[in-house]
Amino acid sequence: MSVGYVMLVHTALDRATQVARHWAQSGCPVVIHADAKVPDAEFIPFRDSLKDLQNVIFAERRQRCEWGTWGIVGATIDAAAQMLEAYPDLGHVYLASGSCLPLRPVPELVAYLAERPRTDFIESVTIEDVRWSKGGFDHERFALRFPFSFKRKRFLFDHFVEFQRKLGVKRHLPEGLVPHLGSQWWCLSRRTLDAILNDPRRAEYDRFFRNVWIPDESYFQSLARLHSQRIESRSLTLSKFDHQGKPHTFYDDHLQLLRRSDCFVARKIWPRAERLYSSFLSNDPSVTKNAEPSPGKIDRLFAKASETRLQGRPGLYMQSRFPAQERDNARSAGPYSVFEGFDHLFENFESWLGKVTGCRVHGHLYSPGRVEFAAGEKVFNGGLSDSASLRDYNPCGFLTNLVWNTRGERQCLMFGPQDNQHPEGFMASDPNAQISVITGAWAIGLYRTNITSEVVRKEAARLQRIEQAHVEVLRSRWAKARIRIWNLAEFIEAPMDNLQEILDEISLHGPRRLTEVPRLADLSGFGRFLQQLKNDGMNLHMAGDFPAGHAPAPLNPQARPYLVR
Repeated sequence: MSVGYVMLVHTALDRATQVARHWAQSGCPVVIHADAKVPDAEFIPFRDSLKDLQNVIFAERRQRCEWGTWGIVGATIDAAAQMLEAYPDLGHVYLASGSCLPLRPVPELVAYLAERPRTDFIESVTIEDVRWSKGGFDHERFALRFPFSFKRKRFLFDHFVEFQRKLGVKRHLPEGLVPHLGSQWWCLSRRTLDAILNDPRRAEYDRFFRNVWIPDESYFQSLARLHSQRIESRSLTLSKFDHQGKPHTFYDDHLQLLRRSDCFVARKIWPRAERLYSSFLSNDPSVTKNAEPSPGKIDRLFAKASETRLQGRPGLYMQSRFPAQERDNARSAGPYSVFEGFDHLFENFESWLGKVTGCRVHGHLYSPGRVEFAAGEKVFNGGLSDSASLRDYNPCGFLTNLVWNTRGERQCLMFGPQDNQHPEGFMASDPNAQISVITGAWAIGLYRTNITSEVVRKEAARLQRIEQAHVEVLRSRWAKARIRIWNLAEFIEAPMDNLQEILDEISLHGPRRLTEVPRLADLSGFGRFLQQLKNDGMNLHMAGDFPAGHAPAPLNPQARPYLVR
């Protein structure tokens, strides 16, 4: 007989019964300590359900095991002492909880420990080397006293700590003791555990650790250093913690992950994980690996999970995880393109763009009247409505929902000074955004109204102020989108080259020379229109220097050769 199990149980007693029975029927003795908080109405049936097993005994004294207090250590000491007395031929004692689950056949663990009879498996690290605490105490956990419960008497706990800090209280460590920290779940050799429990100075050590913060993470970890011949500073139990120091819970969909770890035991298992319990509570020799426990194999996945927990997934906004706006990955879920002024300069630009690029091309998603989804749809992916009032409740959220719900398909949208300008900062700071702007192109729409009046001049002045402020946002130092800006006069000097540059970046088919061009709007007389606005006292400078008699020639895709490198 080489290993016995000490189980600390406080909840999910039906699962603890299954695991204890599995270990006992595999030839390993089990001592169970049930938390004093477990009512007799639950404890007595639990105890009676294991009466048929001669190698399962219950701790004679039940202690109240409250997180962060001495009770957990006291219960462990009592159960371990009872184990050593009842089974003098044990080689190792394995500490587990009621939520632990064996991952490998018991005979495999027995053989593993038999090959290492004098080795103690306990995580034990000095506080100078590793910061285990998560927003808690480091040296102070040993220097101060913690007589009050952190959870039940938080007011007294906090104020007593602050009181000791003001007084400069500093407890003295027992002579020769170097504090160490580590996981509560260990597997100690009989020799080391017996030496700890029968140490002549144990009463002194117990008095000291009774007022230590979370003593179950330091009592055995520190005393093992005084008595062990060989310590492997690691646990044979797989236990993972999040950034707040709370243990991860394993569910049914973690089955393959747990198998990859090669650890002998895992905690903390969800009580309703039926698939895990049915899969692992077996001594089937066909699953024997004889591999060294290696929780590091899955550390990368847990690190990624912690990062996702802290930062969220790019572009995913939800009630349970609303990412901070200042983080780059908290903008959108994928690349998208914004075109400003193109639908004024070119006829049927949306249809042409969709045909050439293979992307989904929308109209003005932020127009005042309604959301102009592609193909005139009233409801889009994810249940997005074309209602402007619903969109304007959270304009940035509307865009991120649109991109999230169409992942894998690039979205293109039109934008301009007539639209709701609220999301401009969001788009400018989004690395996924590609924004192409032809300033002053909105004036073509005013020109087509054939109205030369005070109303047009005031509207032109209003739109120019909006666009000028918008361009300042796009040119700010914190803008991270891929941004191109031309004024109208600059763009029409080489429209094909400018279009080619944009489309090479977004086309699903890769860079290729344009063979089909959009139809340029008729700009005959547009220069005179701009001049008339100037004559009326309004200088439309955002359009650039557009001569009064200028009329651009139709586009010709063969006009200039285009080289793809």
